[in-house]
Parts: sequence; structure tokens; C-alpha cells
Amino acid sequence: MARIFITGSSEGLGLMAGQLLASQGHAVVLHARNAGRAADARRALPEAQAIVEGDVVTLAGARQVADGANSLGRFDAVIHNVGIGYREPRRIETEDGLPHVFAVNVLAPYVLTALMERPKRLVYLSSGMHRQASANLDDMLWTKRRWNGSTAYAESKLYDVALALAVARRWPDVLSNALEPGWVPTRMGGPGAPDDMEKAHRTQAWLAAGDDPQARVTGGYFHHMRHRSPNPEAGNVAVQDRLLDLCAACSGISMPG
Repeated sequence: MARIFITGSSEGLGLMAGQLLASQGHAVVLHARNAGRAADARRALPEAQAIVEGDVVTLAGARQVADGANSLGRFDAVIHNVGIGYREPRRIETEDGLPHVFAVNVLAPYVLTALMERPKRLVYLSSGMHRQASANLDDMLWTKRRWNGSTAYAESKLYDVALALAVARRWPDVLSNALEPGWVPTRMGGPGAPDDMEKAHRTQAWLAAGDDPQARVTGGYFHHMRHRSPNPEAGNVAVQDRLLDLCAACSGISMPG
């Protein structure tokens, strides 16, 4: 039995992964951004070991989540599922002065990775849209360019893959991988999304707790439990290191190791 923490898991793919893992006998801890969402998650998965509350849109909220998770002890795996979509029509700024999409999709996983007790496995959710993006690290926060919600989302998902691969390189004792669940009809994906919802949550659960050799790897990128090649920029060590440096500057938190 593994102990697994899943961010952004009060609904959608995070909750589905939690339900699958719990059905397999694993101890699952969910995450919700507020008490109302936590109550919803408890009703949906009453066997969850605990539910950590905190809104990762802010640095203070991300620290709260990290502290809450650490108070429960070390996890065998952490699934960084929390994320928002690509439909924001303008640059929405958080109270920390950061673009909303970047704060939730990139900085929150970075902060939690840096602050949480190191697990045995890390799983980061990306998107097939990351292949359409370039690492615009000179304007990562969209202060110079005209806002484009779809591009900002795609870039954030590229950075998630780069983060997963950077962690795999820097922490050889941790299995760190990224995946795309497919374009599925979640609230984020929309009702017209064509991919298979029954497969969308299985890869993250498999990477978090699977015993077969294909799941016990590091520095990989997957879709429906099959290895795929990510955007080559994600594997560029210079891109990875600069991304970590910029996230450290934005958050005031350095990545250990």
C-alpha cells in the first residue's frame, strides 16, 4: 500500500485518480482549495485518509498546502494535478503580481515540490498543447507580450514537463515523470473534448503506484500509459535550470538539490 497525495482533487481527473487508487487499496490524501470543496471531496471519496485545504493561486496558499501535507508525514507519491485551463481572455494577476495561469499551473507545483518532504515518486500533469509552445522565459510572466490565453496555457504545460525532467535529473532517488491525460470532457476540457475519459486518470495513478517496470522509470513523458516524446525544449538542461531560477525568484523558494 502506498500513501499518495493528489493536488486539485476535489473533482475531475484528480478525484478520479484518487478513487482508482483507493479502490486498489492505497491510502489517498486529497486537496481542495476551500472548506466547501473539501466537503464535496469527502462525499465523493469518503475513504480518503485526509483532505488538505489551501488555495494554491497564492504563494501563501501554496505554503499552507505544503505545510498541511507535511504534517501528515512523508508520502510515497505526489500527483501534481492542480491546474486551470486556457480560456482566460485577459492577463489576470494574482495578489502576488503573477499571471493566474502561471501561478496555478507552474509555480504551485514548483513550490510544493520544493517545500514538501521528498516522496519516492512525483507525477506532473501536462497537456498535448505543450508541443505547440516555446519556452518564452524572457517574458514568462506575460508583461511584454499581448495576452493569449491558449498560448499562456500551452507554455505553462511545457514548463510542467521541464520541471518534471529537471527534478528527475537533480533528484536521482525520486521517480519524476510527466504525462498528458488527453483532451477529455472535464470542466477544463469542455463537453466537446474527443478523448477517452475512462483512460484519462489511469496514467497518473499508474505512475504513482504501479509496480510494473514501465511505471518505475524517471524522466519520462506518457500518454495513456505509453511513453511519448515531449517537446524537445522540455529536455533542454539550460531551459530547465533557467525555469528553476525564475521560479525561485518569483517565489523566494529555492529548489533543494
